[in-house]
Amino acid sequence: MLHIRDWLMHRSFLILLLIVNVIGTIYGYIWYGPQLSETPTIFLPFVPDSPTASLFFVFVLIAWLRHTHWPLMEALAVVTLVKYGIWAVVMNMLVFIVTGELGWAGWMLVVSHGAMAVQALLYASYYRMSFIHVVVAAIWTLHNDVIDYVFGMMPQYRMLAQYTPQIGYFTFWLSIASIAVAYIFSRRR
Repeated sequence: MLHIRDWLMHRSFLILLLIVNVIGTIYGYIWYGPQLSETPTIFLPFVPDSPTASLFFVFVLIAWLRHTHWPLMEALAVVTLVKYGIWAVVMNMLVFIVTGELGWAGWMLVVSHGAMAVQALLYASYYRMSFIHVVVAAIWTLHNDVIDYVFGMMPQYRMLAQYTPQIGYFTFWLSIASIAVAYIFSRRR
């Protein structure tokens, strides 16, 4: 296990991971483009969930490459990567169940978002976040749920529109679980 830990923090691997996350972040913001063009300005920071989660992790990787830590970014990254990684996998699987099909883009989202959650967990022992950082990440995340499901700014899955109340309920509890994961990691330091 020690060899894997060394490999995960190897500078070359961190640079590769940074490149992958920057590309994924840019692609994510482009994917949200149509929805962002219809979004009221006040809600813009809260609509592109997954690319913002990977952007938080980009900041974490930059800090690590500079041999430092940005604990608030670590807390925001772990909470949002776990939450939106799992959320997108579940939503795309629900699309598959409801429609009986999932195109290549849907499968790409399953794989890439699953990887988001995995990378958050793989790096758990390296985070230096404290309880207050987790509290701030929790406020951000739960506020985002309110923006999504009270103000209707959630990601557009038109074929799942009839399940919006159930998806909102699932999302709230997924937020709580993701916050709990971050809290556990903050205590394990």
